[in-house]
Amino acid sequence: MLAPNDPNSVSWQMYADPMMWVAGISSLYLQSLHPKAVAGVVQNSNFKTDPFGRLRRTADFVGLGVYGTDEAISAAAARVRATHRELRGVVDGRTFRVDEPELLLWVHCSEVYSFETVLDRAGYGLTDRQKDRYYAEQRFAAALVGLHADEVPGSRREMAEYFEEVRPALARTQDSELIYNFLHGPATQGVLRHGMPIYRVLVGHLAYSVLPDWAIDLHGHAPYRNATLRLRMLRRTALLIPPGLRRLVPPGHIRRAIAREGRHVTPSKARLP
Repeated sequence: MLAPNDPNSVSWQMYADPMMWVAGISSLYLQSLHPKAVAGVVQNSNFKTDPFGRLRRTADFVGLGVYGTDEAISAAAARVRATHRELRGVVDGRTFRVDEPELLLWVHCSEVYSFETVLDRAGYGLTDRQKDRYYAEQRFAAALVGLHADEVPGSRREMAEYFEEVRPALARTQDSELIYNFLHGPATQGVLRHGMPIYRVLVGHLAYSVLPDWAIDLHGHAPYRNATLRLRMLRRTALLIPPGLRRLVPPGHIRRAIAREGRHVTPSKARLP
């Protein structure tokens, strides 16, 4: 199976789609439903004081994992593992490590599942075989953060079975509500605050609304009724922006990969295996 950072992988083509930004935010809503995972974030992150810095760093690691060199990916993963080893959280008076395999697996599965399903609803158009290849490729990413690849779902069926197994442990909590409100409109200063109402409508609540039904039921907030239509309209609009301009959006991993490897590795649905 190809690694995600192989230019011939499903991941390489798929992660260039502009709806990955919506999918990434949707994954954060999903992740927040695990009480221990979300407690680890709330108790250790500066997302409330540096909202865009936190989101940018997360996007940077995801993008690097697909468009970076093996050396850069290994170095970044080592830094992440070292940071996680030092972090602790507390739930119900009990201290836990944020790098417990259970939590690492939850974060990984929430992320890649959201990427696949949100892009599918947006109309990206992977075949069932390509979706299974994508999940298998992403086992490499799971291994980077400390999981055993063979213990990570590597197909749609295995991913569905994982979520069925883990759902009894999920719940709406004060921390998940904090994340819900944060993702709907981070507190910003200066000119950025004027764009928050637009963000909330176009992205914030849309990313929530494309969660699976069971996750929306747990969160307990009403979604857009026409979420899929809104998502597809947003994608069509985003695709009107020339690819060269889209690649200028930070953190710019695609642009650097093309400069490093050559224009023949430019992500394209036509290159999907």
